[in-house]
Amino acid sequence: MLVVLGLALAGSALASDRGVKVLQASIPMPDGVQLAANLYMPADLGPGERVPALLEYLPYRKDDDAPSYAAHAYFARHGYVGVRVDIRGFGNSRGAPPTREYSAQEQEDGERIIAWLAQQPWSNGSVGMLGISWGGFNSLQLAMRHPPALKAILAVAATEALFTEDVHYMDGIMHVDEFEVAMDLDQGRSGAPEFPLDEDTLAKRMDSTPWSLDYFRHQRNGPFWRAPVRRLEDITVPCFLIGGFQDGYRNSIERMLERVPAPVHAWIGPWNHDWPNTSIYGPRVEWRDQAVRWFDHWLKGIDNGVERDPRVIFYQQHSHAPGAEPQDIPGEWRADTWPPEGLHRETWFLAPNRQLSASPAPGAVDRLAYVPSAGAELGFWWGELLGDQRPADAYSLIYDSAPLTSEVTMFGRAHVRLLAAADAPLADWFVRLEDLAEDGRVTAITGAGLNGAQRRSLDEPEPLVPGKEYALELDLYLSSWVWPRGHRIRVAVSNAQWPMLWPTPYPMTTTLRLGGRAGSAIVLPIIPAHGRAPAPFAPPEPSEQAPGVSTPGGDYAWPGSWKLERDEAEGRTTVTWRGTAGVVFPWGSFEHLEQIVYHIDDAHPESAAVEGEAQSIEHLKDRVLTYRGHIALKSDATTFHYAASRTLLRDGVVLRTRSWQEDIPRDYQ
Repeated sequence: MLVVLGLALAGSALASDRGVKVLQASIPMPDGVQLAANLYMPADLGPGERVPALLEYLPYRKDDDAPSYAAHAYFARHGYVGVRVDIRGFGNSRGAPPTREYSAQEQEDGERIIAWLAQQPWSNGSVGMLGISWGGFNSLQLAMRHPPALKAILAVAATEALFTEDVHYMDGIMHVDEFEVAMDLDQGRSGAPEFPLDEDTLAKRMDSTPWSLDYFRHQRNGPFWRAPVRRLEDITVPCFLIGGFQDGYRNSIERMLERVPAPVHAWIGPWNHDWPNTSIYGPRVEWRDQAVRWFDHWLKGIDNGVERDPRVIFYQQHSHAPGAEPQDIPGEWRADTWPPEGLHRETWFLAPNRQLSASPAPGAVDRLAYVPSAGAELGFWWGELLGDQRPADAYSLIYDSAPLTSEVTMFGRAHVRLLAAADAPLADWFVRLEDLAEDGRVTAITGAGLNGAQRRSLDEPEPLVPGKEYALELDLYLSSWVWPRGHRIRVAVSNAQWPMLWPTPYPMTTTLRLGGRAGSAIVLPIIPAHGRAPAPFAPPEPSEQAPGVSTPGGDYAWPGSWKLERDEAEGRTTVTWRGTAGVVFPWGSFEHLEQIVYHIDDAHPESAAVEGEAQSIEHLKDRVLTYRGHIALKSDATTFHYAASRTLLRDGVVLRTRSWQEDIPRDYQ
């Protein structure tokens, strides 16, 4: 079934502009469930013309989530049918929500969507996939499954490593943020603009088990996390990857460049978890023009030379003062191969007296008392720009080089070796790479963590033997940096990174052994100071809003704002994060509020707690619907105590509510 939504909308003045018409479609699945799709079509598409489809496949509600319009309208104006499909059980797609992200059901449905698109009378039989975050994740996952009509993908801010890099466990350590709160609530919401409240819809959505509960049950790697993905080596379609040095999903780009046998081209910019033209960190650049070039070649067979573009275009970040505010990062664009030309590895040794030495150091042992509340200055994941790191460094072992006599240029993933011990059976280690300026300010560059229980296996963790020394190996997150002359390279090592990652439960002291070539060290990926410049990027073009849609309250709550409160006398710390969003539609308006509060007591790290709440309000012509979600997770030394609820109100009166509670054993977390 197709329904026309709009015709020949004004916008781009390019000579190639073909206008846009938007259709609604229902895509049938074998079990009878209908999936809802928006088709953004060239307005002048003739009856005999055949064009490719570009699929974006998400749970984020195509009819009341504004950001995708600008991309799909752009592609339609350039001779594509842009397609936005709601995953089953979300938005206007029928059926029950899957039991998790990236489920087998989601992927099987995705294969059928691709086949359906290839068979439409307007289709040339070729389908591309694209998307950011979730849409990038499932683009990778479907590429691994080889649906015949899928010819190329464009994945932005995405990873295939679900256990160690997605938002539930980072570096193998439990992570809780606003995504859990918002996503659990979104499972319960019905589709715009009708928002049906019949029993079948409410039972399938409002009563569906929150995904977060299942994630907390699976605290180690294994079949649960591996099932949604196949090998990177199984991808046989060309991949265009876009990542940001201020985004937590950037490591996948290195793995794909090294392991995917199909053509892989990558951009890595100074961006956060956003598109290159809308990132809060710049320089911003246009990407849709290059997406059209990419798909023109692989889906239309146009010989435009895209396959001869540089394998990697990256932004070489230069040293700058710490600060999380929106800003342009100093630096320059470089084009390179993979591995980068002229790459060599340079070892710096952790040395006595808090030194970082280019030569092996004398033997010594450094001790660190565990401060569970340490690390708030590192934010909520391995992404975003951050403030001055001196407060976090105060609870860390720090190792500084001498002032540099010449600049040092890095691009890649630094490797760290720690010879470490703890006097408790569970301990985590975190390593941060920083820039210490001449005025004392410290800028975070990159870092990574390691769950000590997972030192040998993510699948089969085992406790530490108190007092036993272990050789721990970890790779820091992908980054680029130039330390100028006179600055120092700093390495900081700690045992907590709260509230980003859940603290281990026991008070403890850890040790690092220094000395000799086998001692604790960091290996930096050093590249030449200057390299080849790529062709200039186009500046961002204006982005269209859908007719009648505006975002006076912003279209997404993240990154929001947060506050750190320390009670030094009691040794207790609280972090409170808040975010708001709002969108106006022709049929009403939507406002969304989220809050998540983290608590910790340094004397009792086992008692850490987090509590989050979200509220989505739909102001419709004849009623107001309020969806409320709540999640709480508290721990003791052996158990996580989970509670969640989901409530729907119509005009302030409770229409339906559900709650869940469960005690979950700690599994080496």
